[in-house]
Amino acid sequence: MKYVSTRGHAASQSFTDILLEGLAPDGGLMVPEQWPRIMPVKFQAMRDLAYPQLAFEILRFFAADYPGAELKQAAFKTYTAKAFGAPEITPLRTLEPNLHILGLSNGPTLAFKDIAMQLLGNLFEQVLERQDRTLNILGATSGDTGSAAEHALKGKARLNVFMLSPRGRMSPFQRAQMYSLADANVFNIAIEGMFDDCQDIVKRVSSDLAFKEAHRLGAVNSINWARVVAQVVYYFKGYFPATRSNDEQVSFAVPSGNFGNIFAGYVAKRIGLPIRRLVLATNENDVLDEFFRTGRYHPRKAADTHATSSPSMDISKASNFERFIWDAVDGDGDKVTWLWKQVEEDGGFDLSTDKAWEKIEEDSGFVSGRSTHEDRIATIRLVKQRYAQVIDPHTADGVKIALRMREPRYPMICLETALPAKFDETIVEALGEHAPRPARFEGLERLPQRVEVMAPDAEAVKRFIGTHALA
Repeated sequence: MKYVSTRGHAASQSFTDILLEGLAPDGGLMVPEQWPRIMPVKFQAMRDLAYPQLAFEILRFFAADYPGAELKQAAFKTYTAKAFGAPEITPLRTLEPNLHILGLSNGPTLAFKDIAMQLLGNLFEQVLERQDRTLNILGATSGDTGSAAEHALKGKARLNVFMLSPRGRMSPFQRAQMYSLADANVFNIAIEGMFDDCQDIVKRVSSDLAFKEAHRLGAVNSINWARVVAQVVYYFKGYFPATRSNDEQVSFAVPSGNFGNIFAGYVAKRIGLPIRRLVLATNENDVLDEFFRTGRYHPRKAADTHATSSPSMDISKASNFERFIWDAVDGDGDKVTWLWKQVEEDGGFDLSTDKAWEKIEEDSGFVSGRSTHEDRIATIRLVKQRYAQVIDPHTADGVKIALRMREPRYPMICLETALPAKFDETIVEALGEHAPRPARFEGLERLPQRVEVMAPDAEAVKRFIGTHALA
């Protein structure tokens, strides 16, 4: 399998070639030239596999050039009871018949990002050892990606991590998870602005090809294709216990900010998982909900992006959305380039009269909805009262829309995004009590923290990287 750019003007590359990269040289994102298809016999054989083996079987569809023994070793090294607290990496919790929560928050930082990021850290280490080179990772986080990346890459001799986050926009728990790390290869940069400012800086720095090459920059954001592929695995793992046979359809409800998590579900659907609906849930930053209702995509400026009680979704420019649009326009890179030029120059684009919109409405499986702070509080209370479970505010966004969109005949699986301990203030507001907290995180917020504060200035970030990057 080869990979091409969504903008259509970069040479095709292998999985190993793009593993350490972020943006393609033409500014696009790497996508498979064609989607693999899982045959029924293979699909049936997957049903009873443990998570590490299932991960290996799905990853190999997308990583044909990667040494199979190394890929299998990485999967089995990553998905262990020690790292995720139990042999069942992503347990399915049934709330009532045909309504489930897929537990994705058992990893080291208590968020779904760990599932892909822990694997990415091990794959990076393998490739850098094999190629005898170093890498400087540049990323942006709205909350959970940063800590998951730093905890996956901390202490690795061939890697430095530079992580941008919006100053004051994450929960105290999220900030402490990142800023309290003392490892010498981890550098936190708090940007005076929103997540979109951080993401824009990453794109501007990565678009400077001379700087990128000179400082050996790589990416761990959801623009990294390997992260998307790693997330595909848990859609399969959630499907099997929710069904009795492989011809049953299910729906997944996914809280969405940067569109990576739910795009992984779309990939799962494209390669053969019988997904009926992909229920996209936004918070008050409802740019994606607007698109799937109207066909109009109009990202907000940073000043117009709301700070909410589900802060990891306070995003208006969803990076992985470009991959979805590329598929919707049948891989027409020139059209994608033209559409994103409209975003830059006119603030957005409208596909409602385009033939691509018919394809999206008829074939993609996407439906969407918007959740507010009041909705989150009410949903957290409802789930506690009705099912005796405490969920975090992002998961609550997903459950809120799932309850509205569910169909009695089809299982609805809500993807958990984090443990509620990461957002204690909102849990206290909803329930009048603190969120349950694993013992190892007691006193986390009181640990010393180290972070550099900067204006939203790509040149200043480049200077900092130039000073601290691995040679």
